Amino acid sequence: MPNDRIMEQRLRPSATHATRWSLLFVIGLGLLLGFAFQGTRGLLSPDEGRYTVAALQMLDTGNYMAPAYSPDEVNFSKPPTTYWVIATSMKVFGRNTWAVRVPYALAFLLTLLVLHAMGRLLIPEKPWLPSLVYGCALAPFLAGNIVSTDAFLSLCEALAMLGFLRAAFDEEERGRKRYVILMWVGWGLAFLTKGPPGLIPLLAAIPFIVRRDGWRGLRRFFPLSGVALFLLIGLSWYLVVVVRYAGLLHYFLQQEVYNRMFTAAHRRNAGWFGWIKVYVPVLALGLLPWWPALGRVLRRWVSVERWGKKSSPSVEQFLVLWFLVPFVVFCLVQSRLPLYMLPLFVPLTLLLALELRDRIDLQRTGQKLLLALWVVILLAVKGGAAYAWHSENDNRQAASELGAIAPAERYKAIVFVENTAVGYTIEEATPWGLRLYLSRTVYGIPWLAPQGGEALCHALHNEGRVLVVIDPDLGSTAVDSALARCSTKVADLGTWRKNALKLVDL
Repeated sequence: MPNDRIMEQRLRPSATHATRWSLLFVIGLGLLLGFAFQGTRGLLSPDEGRYTVAALQMLDTGNYMAPAYSPDEVNFSKPPTTYWVIATSMKVFGRNTWAVRVPYALAFLLTLLVLHAMGRLLIPEKPWLPSLVYGCALAPFLAGNIVSTDAFLSLCEALAMLGFLRAAFDEEERGRKRYVILMWVGWGLAFLTKGPPGLIPLLAAIPFIVRRDGWRGLRRFFPLSGVALFLLIGLSWYLVVVVRYAGLLHYFLQQEVYNRMFTAAHRRNAGWFGWIKVYVPVLALGLLPWWPALGRVLRRWVSVERWGKKSSPSVEQFLVLWFLVPFVVFCLVQSRLPLYMLPLFVPLTLLLALELRDRIDLQRTGQKLLLALWVVILLAVKGGAAYAWHSENDNRQAASELGAIAPAERYKAIVFVENTAVGYTIEEATPWGLRLYLSRTVYGIPWLAPQGGEALCHALHNEGRVLVVIDPDLGSTAVDSALARCSTKVADLGTWRKNALKLVDL
């Protein structure tokens, strides 16, 4: 595709009316796909409950600086943006599943709008096309219903890259400076959402500009005002909590940077081939229904001759780098989860949209019918996950089962005693989302840790009356001894999912 076709086409005043209609189309698509059945599926363990309980803890304590699972368990594994957004939504809409999930529908919609803005630059005759490709791709659609950091990270990185694309390829000098500022605001938000991984796309942007414009050309992308905004937005929270909490800087560098990058400590598909198991299926299935276009893109861009040309680097080449460089980094890093790929669907979407610009025409009745059919299929998948699919990890179902055995009014908190000494196991094994459905504080106790018994007693003294749930692999004898030392009254309530239940009162 000619380079000047992408970079030099400008929107004419006659196109304003069509652009408005395309924007309305994107908004309607985002509202339909993002909000349909949103909130009907219960929170799943471990991640969805974990993010939700931290937001609830912030609301209940007023401490928005230190994410925590309970009064005794802080959680600095992620920056606070996700918790802040969920807490704000619950503050506005109430403590329910819909309020937890609605920010993800909004993030999905906003990402479509950012892609529309990119489309106005890259495909001005069809600015809606990137939004259509992204919104109807299976992975971004499903991710809009999953509580995680990645939907917000995708939005922030897309915002940053909108600024970069405008600054790098918009010929209007006046637009350049403000879009560079937008880029650094986006990077700041990305860093506040997920830390260093939020800046990985810069590894593609910097060498691209150096190759095209030289080192001097790179300087205009690093203005003092932009970098200052990034530091203010992205690093302020880190500075505050590092000063307040001793040892936190070491935790960030050791646990959240070094261990995630170079070790299997997080037990997330490490090893040389772990990325194949996790990332390949996500990219393959997640790009449905755009496989034919993807095949054409791949055939064109694996060509050595294509990259061997000495012409000025094109925007398409940048989009390929935007995908490839982060993908290689994610493959090398030893902590791997499927949703890590979500931000990479943005450059893939743009590449596919450029490929489809002459093939997709929604004026054709046949294409309209195919689009409507695919939207119905997507909504059926989302509705089926909400109403027809049941999982033991569903915290709402777990709350219903526990409530039938021990009504929530009989205790003030739930304490899970796990047969482990590892804090990470507690994070993964505890159904934190019970706090949303039972309105009771949830604790997780690593019983085999040196201070396991003391932690149990401390939780009891914090709350007064608690429901203790004991890991079936642990047995209740040792726990009974600890409860006796805490000067408590214990009543056996039977079992729940093979876990012993005890109602404990000081």
